[in-house]
Amino acid sequence: MSPADQSLPTATLEPAVPAARTRSFGSGRALRQGGKVLPEHARGHNRSLVLQTLFHEGAMSRADLSRETGLTRVTISDLVSELIDDGFIAEKGMREASGPGKPAMLVDLDRDGHRIVGLDLSGADVFIGAVLSLDGEIVHRAEVPVPDGSDEVVATVVDLARGLVDRADAPVLGVGVGTPGVVDDRGVILTAPNLGWAGFDLEGALRAALRLPVLVANDANAAVLAEYTFGGAADDVLLVKVGRGVGSGLLASGQPMRGARFAAGEIGHVTVGTDGGPVCVCGKIGCLEAWLSVPSLTQRLAGAGDAEREGILRDAGERLGIALAPVVGALDVTEIVLSGPLDLLDGPLADQAVQTLRTRTLARFHDGVSVRMTQQGQDIVLRGAAVMVLSGQLGVS
Repeated sequence: MSPADQSLPTATLEPAVPAARTRSFGSGRALRQGGKVLPEHARGHNRSLVLQTLFHEGAMSRADLSRETGLTRVTISDLVSELIDDGFIAEKGMREASGPGKPAMLVDLDRDGHRIVGLDLSGADVFIGAVLSLDGEIVHRAEVPVPDGSDEVVATVVDLARGLVDRADAPVLGVGVGTPGVVDDRGVILTAPNLGWAGFDLEGALRAALRLPVLVANDANAAVLAEYTFGGAADDVLLVKVGRGVGSGLLASGQPMRGARFAAGEIGHVTVGTDGGPVCVCGKIGCLEAWLSVPSLTQRLAGAGDAEREGILRDAGERLGIALAPVVGALDVTEIVLSGPLDLLDGPLADQAVQTLRTRTLARFHDGVSVRMTQQGQDIVLRGAAVMVLSGQLGVS
């Protein structure tokens, strides 16, 4: 039985520095919308504004919130009381007195008042899941082997999610999923060759099974949200995610770019050589993924000596640079972040990618592009899944 028939519902390597459900992943770090807010949407916008401010700035008084957000003190007092009742804000005690008058009461996001369940389906051998706090900290982690047949994948993912929901020690705000493949704005997997999915409503299946809000996105698109929210990435950033496959997530002016057919960032099947090469899972020869994916690289490196190993990694890095150069030239991104196994990406591969990128772009403008490894390790997709839920449910990113 196919999944669709399932009844389950500088160019050098540097160190890293319940609301209405929506598919938008938030307005980035900007705390005020540029467009006009309609009266019927004002309260929801103001709630998100308060939560976003506390999420990034930490505990502050009601007067501080009024100054920071531009909302009146009466509005802030009303919103804070409502959000305390809803369990999203908590009073943290009096500010230390620094002058005459009564010290102010501090309020903050209740970061442990709700939990988020995140799933990362991008691994070559295991699916990873976690229970996270509202600030992206891992509370509990679990993993399961990737099943051999596509028919078993859905049941495995549902069981993993159910187990994590059961382990949550606070109400679950929602479930976020990062998966390989092209994912539309309803959480339908349009194509994921590595998992054998095509036209499969993963979001709907999980929502029906769990009875919770669920958001599903491409794993690289989830990862770039984590890098932006928790990793200090620039507003214009490209994140390359290397795992079972190869993909990228892109933010422009702090906003996710998804494309007209939801395939923005699908660089894994861009042809990066006319000199032959490994056969890709898609059937073509010359795809970036055939050189750069973890299974492909691992297979070619098996038994290689030091010199041969460096040559293989540099060749993969050159292919990556060839794929990235047109993106940098067309979109003028300022930062490229690499996510994947350090022993494969950091070193000769990254160095060669930088060198190739430099020789294939306009030096005056693009020599300063930063290329670095993420410091979030294997948790990056899980934390990105948390950002998806925070944004979709609370308007926080």
